[in-house]
Amino acid sequence: MPYSTYVGLEAEAKSIRDYGLGIIPGLLQTADYARAIVRAAVPKWVPEVIEQRVQGRMVRQQLLYSDDAPRFEAVVDESVLHRMVDSPPVMRAQLKRLLELSELPNVTIRVIPYEAGALPAGNNKFIILEFMQPAVPDIVFIEGLTGDLYLEDPRDVEIYNLTYRTLVQLAASPDETREIIGTTIRSHRRGRTARRGHGPGSN
Repeated sequence: MPYSTYVGLEAEAKSIRDYGLGIIPGLLQTADYARAIVRAAVPKWVPEVIEQRVQGRMVRQQLLYSDDAPRFEAVVDESVLHRMVDSPPVMRAQLKRLLELSELPNVTIRVIPYEAGALPAGNNKFIILEFMQPAVPDIVFIEGLTGDLYLEDPRDVEIYNLTYRTLVQLAASPDETREIIGTTIRSHRRGRTARRGHGPGSN
């Protein structure tokens, strides 16, 4: 199945750079957050299939703790922290999970604050995979609604590398990101999301 192709590539990567405009990256999700995301993405799936996907995601996360763990970098838009997935308790647990994972030596998380303005990435999600073997080219993975896309042409990969570097420049530093996450946790604890700045538009 197509999803297993990506999982295999992910397991072999020495570096994973993940950009997400809509949701928290799968390797950083809690089970409850992942369950709500999978259920929303494919409403027709029966609970058993949803649970299989969630458990598969939890198993994949062990990659971050392995002896030869890849370097994992994530850049997410600030709106991801405020978007209410399931409930305030689920969001608080998810954001606390981000803080915990950000302390791992091989994990870097950056948030792009609202004040950064327009973003250079037109699509909502892409992942750049880099491999140990010099003969194996970098791959850009783009997950679509009707099919996944794998880009290997060096010219395409360089465009995504450049875009990712631009996103990093727009993002807060890892330390500032932890402060943003901490502030958002407190807003979820009050049962609402306190927006910094003006926030995204409604359409």
